[in-house]
Amino acid sequence: MLQNIKSLFVLNKPSRPWHVALVATIGMAIPALLGVYFEQMANAMLACVGTMVILYIPRTSIPHRMVTLAVCSFGIVACFTLGLVTGFNIYVAALVLVGATMLVDFICRYYSIPAPANFFFVFLTALGCTLPFNIELVPERVGLVALGCMVSCLIAFIYSLCVSLPAPNSVESLEKNIVRLILQSAVMGLFVGCSYLIAEMIGLHKPYWVPISCAAIMQGASFTSVWQRKIHRVAGTVLGMGLAWCIFSQSLHGWSFALAVIVLFFIVEVLVVHHYGLAVVFITPLTMLLAEGSSSRVLHESLVITRLGDIALGSVIGFLGGWIMHHPKILLLLEQKLQAKKITQSE
Repeated sequence: MLQNIKSLFVLNKPSRPWHVALVATIGMAIPALLGVYFEQMANAMLACVGTMVILYIPRTSIPHRMVTLAVCSFGIVACFTLGLVTGFNIYVAALVLVGATMLVDFICRYYSIPAPANFFFVFLTALGCTLPFNIELVPERVGLVALGCMVSCLIAFIYSLCVSLPAPNSVESLEKNIVRLILQSAVMGLFVGCSYLIAEMIGLHKPYWVPISCAAIMQGASFTSVWQRKIHRVAGTVLGMGLAWCIFSQSLHGWSFALAVIVLFFIVEVLVVHHYGLAVVFITPLTMLLAEGSSSRVLHESLVITRLGDIALGSVIGFLGGWIMHHPKILLLLEQKLQAKKITQSE
């Protein structure tokens, strides 16, 4: 137990150079500052989300990097579009979220895509499902996210010409257990989709917080990692709400609002590779600024309680999903049954 408690405070060795966070921040700052200049902050925030694709830049040759970012950009735009066009019905949106999460999670597991892995794809799908449905605004919203992706791809190309990222340590290629990967992705998709449906059915104001928290928790590579991320997320959110309260009390607007978003994003990207809990402390006010900042300059007590409840609900559902995903017997039993059924059918 003492060892488990100590593990909550361990700082991890960074998996990427610090200047990747700086470049990602520059990409996100461009639409944020343009949004202030043209007084279009709501649209700028959508473009900012698209710029997150630069976080998927691999440590490979320049052609492979650009192809990878182009494919990830397509995936992000496709997920967001699916969410937007199915937001007219919560049950249809939930099914689409389940399917999109399963597919994206399987691809990320099969190709061993490192963090943030499936997170931003799930985030964009959930965000699209929960935005007010308006078919006429779909092209505009999709275009803004696509523009953000294009900005990041351009910056990543310039960055790649200037900096060569050191390749990660080579590991032996292991044969993939396709059935196990499918089952894990199915559990991920079902729990993320169910968390969204539960949030909608109980009438939460911004239900995307619940599936996003659920996906973040279930990203753990083991059950130990899952419960650690749950503790980090809940504790970090509580501390982050206090920081958000202080930030919102400053009545940010215009350039100060954009600057706060840019600084918080850089801090998050620097910390997240060292300690997830510390990063969540700053992720919380960042997401509050992105989601609430354009409509309200005062962080009311009811809003704090609501957001804590949303994240706690998503974390609990994600914890249950992570327990099932990493249980030593549940998925193994299902895998054996599927393989036995496959053998029977082939005979």
